[in-house]
Amino acid sequence: MWTPEFERFVAPATRRPQIWRILVGLLVILVCWIISTVGAFLALGLMIGFGEMEAWMSRFVAGSSPTGTLLTLFTFTGMALGTIAAGYIHGRKAASLIGRRQLMPFVVGAGAVVAVNLLGALIPTSLAVVENTPRDVFLTFLPLALIGLLLQTGAEELAFRGYLQTQLAARFRSPIVWMVLPSVLFGALHFQPGQFGANTFYVVGIITVVGLIAADLTRVTGGLGAAWGLHFANNCAGLLIVGSEGPLGGLALYRLTTSPDDPTLGPLMLLDMGFLLLAWALIRFWWSRQTHAT
Repeated sequence: MWTPEFERFVAPATRRPQIWRILVGLLVILVCWIISTVGAFLALGLMIGFGEMEAWMSRFVAGSSPTGTLLTLFTFTGMALGTIAAGYIHGRKAASLIGRRQLMPFVVGAGAVVAVNLLGALIPTSLAVVENTPRDVFLTFLPLALIGLLLQTGAEELAFRGYLQTQLAARFRSPIVWMVLPSVLFGALHFQPGQFGANTFYVVGIITVVGLIAADLTRVTGGLGAAWGLHFANNCAGLLIVGSEGPLGGLALYRLTTSPDDPTLGPLMLLDMGFLLLAWALIRFWWSRQTHAT
């Protein structure tokens, strides 16, 4: 399971691999994320007035607020900065959490997801969609939305793969510890029965698989590029193209008429996971060609 690329990626994490440092690092990440989230909504309240916040929050929860979705994405600034700070606890520079020469893997990772999504669009389903965001509003918010999604997905990859996966790998040789455990934690953080209802375990399971895919790509390529690209393109599809009801649906061009807790969505979620696995296979195929060429 260890590759030469992953050995190089993990090397900076071996300087100070103590478990207590990892625990403190995770606490720093969490605190920074909470501070950025509270700070963002507090700043909004000061700008629009706390009397207006109740109406704004109602639109946000209903998924009809582009600014709400955008604000949520930018709260991940705290997670990103917290992860960089956590790296310093281990004597690591920010660049060591990302890996070297990751632009091309990022492009390939994103491109693979775009390709399989275009293929998936050709498959007929019973799902109905309606227009969610007017096109002029969508185009106005699109540049900031893309930056926000780069930030959100990058922060998660930085925390779970760049920091936690490599620090655990510096301490333990078993992939069950450094590959499976962070992925299970990644999935568990999406446990929201209030929103997903009967589909909650589908969502948690699928996101755990996404975590495993990202962890594997990190292991194989020795950096975050491919995993980040896959994560970014996948979230673009779900938050900007066809979204669902809920707080993160405010930027989507179209919206599913089916509620996120509708049991009929379960099998379709598994189909989506199948397409992600296909994207993963395409990225792995590209990487194998790259390594054989050199």
